Amino acid sequence: MPAGLSTMDFAGGRETRESAGPVRGSSQQGMRAYNERLVLSLIRRHGALAKADIARLTGLSAQTVSVIMRALEADQLLLRDAPVRGRVGQPSVPMRLNPQAVFSYGLKLGRRSSDLTLIDFAGQCCGTLQQTYPWPTVEGILKFTHEGVAELGRRIKNPRARIAGLGIAAPYELWNWADEVGAPEGAMDEWRHVDLAAELAALLPFSVMGENDATAACGAELLLGRGRSYADFLYVFIGSFIGGGVVLDHALYAGRSGNAGALGSMPVTGPDGRPVQLIDVASLFTLERALKQAGGEAGRLWRQPQDWSGFADLVDQWLATTAHHLGQAIVAASAVIDFSACVIDGAFPPDVRARLVDLTRAAMNRLDLQGLTPPQVVEGAVGAGARAMGGACLPLFRRFLLDRDVLLKEVLDAEGT
Repeated sequence: MPAGLSTMDFAGGRETRESAGPVRGSSQQGMRAYNERLVLSLIRRHGALAKADIARLTGLSAQTVSVIMRALEADQLLLRDAPVRGRVGQPSVPMRLNPQAVFSYGLKLGRRSSDLTLIDFAGQCCGTLQQTYPWPTVEGILKFTHEGVAELGRRIKNPRARIAGLGIAAPYELWNWADEVGAPEGAMDEWRHVDLAAELAALLPFSVMGENDATAACGAELLLGRGRSYADFLYVFIGSFIGGGVVLDHALYAGRSGNAGALGSMPVTGPDGRPVQLIDVASLFTLERALKQAGGEAGRLWRQPQDWSGFADLVDQWLATTAHHLGQAIVAASAVIDFSACVIDGAFPPDVRARLVDLTRAAMNRLDLQGLTPPQVVEGAVGAGARAMGGACLPLFRRFLLDRDVLLKEVLDAEGT
């Protein structure tokens, strides 16, 4: 699967209102909609493409491609680039996505903070709002999102722009972490019964859908970050709790129950030599706990995710411990799937991410790697906002691009993948 075309593999969550999934069927209208999605998907992956390039990649006739691209241009989804003159014949005119044609919102619901992000059709962030809290409440999240959508919406300058919807990136079973976040008994039980997507859909004039937060972050890396460079990779995102995702053949693999890449549950060797789960030794809540014990103000972790200079010693200790255990987990995962890369990202400053990657590489090299080809360990490119960005991608790609189940085999053959 070419990177950038597996657009909704990570959007398996509920969607309210009308379904906007890929159009199938043998009718002329269905085939045209399918072909339009195919063209948009190719341009998203490769950048600006001329009609001849799209015809070569898809096997569609030049006339069919011309009709599709004229329709997409008339619908303001594509823009013309400057003509490119070749040696023979008429100059080709590459077409690119129109960033101002469509916008989408993404909500990251976290245990310590929430982010609301607006992205354009090209996947660029147009603005982000954040709120922090001791623990999340349903009322607080609904208010933050409703007001935030209105505030960010004022940044859209194109009066004809469409809103694709809102995607929610949230951890599974949020209520199970009340003790770890220090919430009073019963304070988070309301999350057991609320359908947040339905509640927000009742407040907003567009569709709302949801996905696991780490899965959404992995989707953002696959579609907007370094994931385009690797056919398969293991993804790690470290927030309050560590999570991850698995990409195979340029598509995010969700697994039988949608929980593939649940790295937090992976057993590793604890400080006393006994097995523990990775989530207990490689998550940011352990740094938060250490900061509190040292008399520091732990809220800085979430309010100032780009500056951790005030508690460098604790960060050093956290990095050493996290890298040690993360190295074990990556090596164990690579014994099951021969990943070409492991992409590490998280809710921390870029310099902390770079150090974590270096230390994790070193930790892996200290292990017995006989019989294994360890993956290349690299930094993620999306950053701390990956979960919100991934959420924003959900409705954008659901409405306009293809998923792996409807991708033409000819595209794979044409690209030689």
